Amino acid sequence: MSVVSATSRPEASTAAPAASGFDADQASAHLIARIEQVPTSRWFVVARIVMGSATFFDAFNALSIAFVLPILVPLWHITPPEIGIMIGASYVGQIVGALAFSWGAERYGRIPCAAAATAIYAVMSLACAAASSFNVLLAFRFIQGIGVGGEMPVAATYISELSKAHGRGRFFMLYEMIFPIGLMVTGQVGAVLVPLMGWQIMFLIGGVPGLVIALMLLRLPESPRWLIGKGRLAAAEAVVRRLEAAADKSDAVAGASKSQTLPAQVEVPQRSRGKWSELLSPAYRARTLIAWVLWASAYLVANGLNNWMPTLYTTVYHLALPDALRAASMTNVAQVALVLICALVIDRTGRKYWMMGAFGLGAVTLGILGLGGAQDVSWLIVLGTVSYGLIGSIAAVVYLYTPEIYPTRMRAVGTGVATSWLRIASAIGPTLIGFMLGKGGGIDSVFLMFAAVAIVGLIAATRMIETRNMRLEEISS
Repeated sequence: MSVVSATSRPEASTAAPAASGFDADQASAHLIARIEQVPTSRWFVVARIVMGSATFFDAFNALSIAFVLPILVPLWHITPPEIGIMIGASYVGQIVGALAFSWGAERYGRIPCAAAATAIYAVMSLACAAASSFNVLLAFRFIQGIGVGGEMPVAATYISELSKAHGRGRFFMLYEMIFPIGLMVTGQVGAVLVPLMGWQIMFLIGGVPGLVIALMLLRLPESPRWLIGKGRLAAAEAVVRRLEAAADKSDAVAGASKSQTLPAQVEVPQRSRGKWSELLSPAYRARTLIAWVLWASAYLVANGLNNWMPTLYTTVYHLALPDALRAASMTNVAQVALVLICALVIDRTGRKYWMMGAFGLGAVTLGILGLGGAQDVSWLIVLGTVSYGLIGSIAAVVYLYTPEIYPTRMRAVGTGVATSWLRIASAIGPTLIGFMLGKGGGIDSVFLMFAAVAIVGLIAATRMIETRNMRLEEISS
């Protein structure tokens, strides 16, 4: 793998690779160095908002079923096992979407795949609003899940590739906050509007804006790191120039006059196409397996809690529908608060120690519920909310961590396959809860199971590699 030193580099704001006399590897290194140096500008904020809007409605559509089911369960006479199947159907579709769209993102680019996935989940949200039976809604939720599952890993890869080494954790996590904010808004909207306007309103809100956002996504430029990885250096140069032009002109002039230097060496990404099998090659096997356990552990607990809490409050604890929905919506408020704190400190604590702490504390609070605390609904509301906030923050950090540990040629595939484990866990968790309760298992056993899964995640977190403040090309080398 070739590198170029800082001393051989022309000024960052001048001399396109094609005109500088560099060979392809040197030109690639030159472009990556410029990406690392370009000041964060309004352009980055706009890109984060547009891609984040797709992620916001991804979250809205993922969770909307939780606030629909308390009405549909008595209306359509849905049994507890069927509730689990309905929740799980979307996650099965998400597995398909995560694998298909992450493969497409490596082949066709990040932007077209993110836009296509967003369009799918938006159209199918409108279809769900028109569903007239359990089986029809089940089919529509499965297809919608393909779009929901495809958008997130591609979006996370795109934002990660725009980020610079220094402060990447904060930059990414402020984007990633949009997902729990979407969940929080879903909870608040569901608690207020579903009792007033019926269950269809959730799917209508989730569908119409998504179509507009899909068109907005197509206006974003392609990831320059993906273009470099494909050897499309002229296109990458155009994007980098666009980023530099968007930066504050006074800062750009000051930087040029001071002749800022690059890091001593900038590694050039391989332009070969990544393979699925490379995820389990000797170079990446350990980090891949650890990432898979982190994803599965975090999301089995997080989505098990998130999707079942409204129904548990109404069926097990017999709370009135408005009270149940308000109580359930507080879990997402707690997640937003924890993710915000995480965004502010993640570049200091690092990814590893945040995950260890959150898994450990989550295991304690879930264990208390499993050992009798869940018999009192007040304890459940408090400790269940705290538990979800802790584990939900991990669910955000894994989206930061996973794209960091793979090279550009396989970053979307690596992230997509990892997110398929969240879908598997998210399908298994709610379905398992449904069968546990349907077969007469107590609520205590559900929370003991959650606590055990959190302990598995804690063990995996101790084996992570630390990635804070390192360039993506350094981590994956």
